[in-house]
Amino acid sequence: MTSEDLKQSLKLYIVLSRALKAINETTHQLIQDNGLNPTEFAVLELLYHKGRQPLQQIGNKILLASGSITYVIDKLEKRGYLLRVSCPSDRRVTYAEITDEGEAFMAELFPKHEQHLHEIMSVLSSEEKEQAITLLKKIGLSIKDLSY
Repeated sequence: MTSEDLKQSLKLYIVLSRALKAINETTHQLIQDNGLNPTEFAVLELLYHKGRQPLQQIGNKILLASGSITYVIDKLEKRGYLLRVSCPSDRRVTYAEITDEGEAFMAELFPKHEQHLHEIMSVLSSEEKEQAITLLKKIGLSIKDLSY
């Protein structure tokens, strides 16, 4: 490994970080303009696409600490976007379920979010997007093999 290899790896990290920061900032702005924070959107998006979810598993699915989930669920429930539903067969389990109001809200917001992401990514051709997906997956999957 040469000094140039090290510099190139550092540069790649910086470019990836800056690109992600720019994408997140503009995406979060769209979400906030629609009255949600990114975590609330992530919970609603999960329920919108995957249906009823156990509260205990939502945090793992959207990469959020479990303590924060209760707060987010409370806020979304107060707004009428979701309900807590008890599991009939196991009293320890409570589900979050999107309401009709939450469904209608996401049916309007999600296509805007999708279009927004498409516009951001439109600087790349279809082939370049596939290449980026493959390369970024390769990086992500290789990390588990590294030991420090």
